[in-house]
Amino acid sequence: MRRVAAAVAMLACTDTLVAAELTATSKIDSVMVFPSGAEVRRLARVKLEAGEHTIRFVDLPQQAVEGSIRVESKATGPLEIGAIDVRRVSVPRVDPQVAASKRKHIEDEIEKLKDERALHQATQQAAEARKSFLANLVQLPTRNPQVGAAGATGREDWAQVLGLIVQEMPVAQKAMLEAGIRIRDTDRKIRDLQQQLKAEGPPTLERTEVKVFVAARAALEADLALRYQVPDASWSALYDARLWTGSRVAPPKLTLTRRASITQRTAEPWENVTLSLSTSRPAAGTAAPELRPIIVDFPPERPLTAMPASPPQAAARRTAPGGEAGAMRDAKEALAPMEEATERGAEADITTFQAVFTIPGRLSVANTGEAKGVQIEEVEMEPALIVRAVPRVDPRAFLYARFTLPKAAPYLAGQVSLFRDRTFVGNGRLPQLSAGEEYELGFGTDDAVRVKHTVVEEKRGESGLISAMRTDTRSYRMTIRSLHERPIAFSVRDQVPVAGNQDIKVELIGRTPPTRRDVDDRRGVLAWEDKLGPDEERVIEFGYRITWPSGKTVVFGR
Repeated sequence: MRRVAAAVAMLACTDTLVAAELTATSKIDSVMVFPSGAEVRRLARVKLEAGEHTIRFVDLPQQAVEGSIRVESKATGPLEIGAIDVRRVSVPRVDPQVAASKRKHIEDEIEKLKDERALHQATQQAAEARKSFLANLVQLPTRNPQVGAAGATGREDWAQVLGLIVQEMPVAQKAMLEAGIRIRDTDRKIRDLQQQLKAEGPPTLERTEVKVFVAARAALEADLALRYQVPDASWSALYDARLWTGSRVAPPKLTLTRRASITQRTAEPWENVTLSLSTSRPAAGTAAPELRPIIVDFPPERPLTAMPASPPQAAARRTAPGGEAGAMRDAKEALAPMEEATERGAEADITTFQAVFTIPGRLSVANTGEAKGVQIEEVEMEPALIVRAVPRVDPRAFLYARFTLPKAAPYLAGQVSLFRDRTFVGNGRLPQLSAGEEYELGFGTDDAVRVKHTVVEEKRGESGLISAMRTDTRSYRMTIRSLHERPIAFSVRDQVPVAGNQDIKVELIGRTPPTRRDVDDRRGVLAWEDKLGPDEERVIEFGYRITWPSGKTVVFGR
């Protein structure tokens, strides 16, 4: 008896230490959105007795990236998290009994309406038969009755028949119309119920099941946090640039507002969540690409008997070790993997800029793909105004604001809405910029600055006695005038041809040398930069001379 009592006590103790599997319900608390993808954080509170437990979550979407699932906990007592199992499962869309009851109710309503439709259709058919009978009665007086036929009808009887027809024909017609209307209304109700039945969808949903194995030393309450990443979500940068041009006594001011446009098409809406935006790209790769060796070798010799006959010139082109076609073909084959590596490397460079912006308050983002706009931050700067013109192409001058970004997070590339003195002037594009980087942003035309471009001379000829050279000389004059009431910087740009052959020489001529050459690393682009005072005009005279051997012809191309 003592042994039996001890065994019963041990079984009771084991039952208290090992609890059954419990299913917990979690709710989305916060979301971190990346330029491609998002990380979702769910919270759940559970009560546990002492012992080992298995906590089951089935409310994670099917798109959850399995390798990204992590579980964290805060508890009122010691709690150890062991293994975590993840798998795809099918769960009921709603309570099976409730769903079955609802579907049965809709199906019964459809069956009832179909019975009503059959009754209305029978009424319509009876009215049509009555109408046809009355139409046949109308034709009886026009028929010649047989002589001595029994049942001949007199004139008085025909008058009664015609009166009956006149009285009953509208009744039959009305009955037909009313039955048709009832049939149409019934068909509409049946279609609506069938749509409701179809909207119920499949009885199950595809979900991600997470089982967390934990051990509690004593009874406690625990707050579990589940983190996982999902695709089909993104955010893109948007900007508002508002420029106040200032006056003679007030300096200009530039306000740059950083915004974000968030979209998501995941399997779950984000309702009343804490939202943060990250510039990192988890899906952009984690390592630089590997380069494969490029082997330069001679093609293997083939037996002469196996080679088909070919023209000597074609054979020479095919077998020449230094042939241009063979070299180009070998170069293309060797460089093919390098092109793929370059594309991947460009994506990897963006991941070096990382920042997280937490949006104040709680927001909701529907999973319909509609954009949600939020404001991130707003900074004020004192820009330098500059007028830029390319009079050869456009006779207008454009106002630019040159500014240096503050020491903050990097600015991702995005569209910028431009406002000048509270007036919307258009949209621009801001490239990816780092903190402390200088940039110029255009704010439309400046009507207070006049520019003009004229051709002074175009002359072609030859020079030299022993070795004749052909020449092409062109001279231009550009004028820029400021009607501003204060000094303003200007940058006038033009270009000269660039020689594509060592026998072609390009010489810059003119009385006004440029301030900069090869502007923005573009060969042949020149810039004249300075400041213009109020009502001041500058004249820029420049040109170029091209020389080349007289026996050749030059072409201009881009």
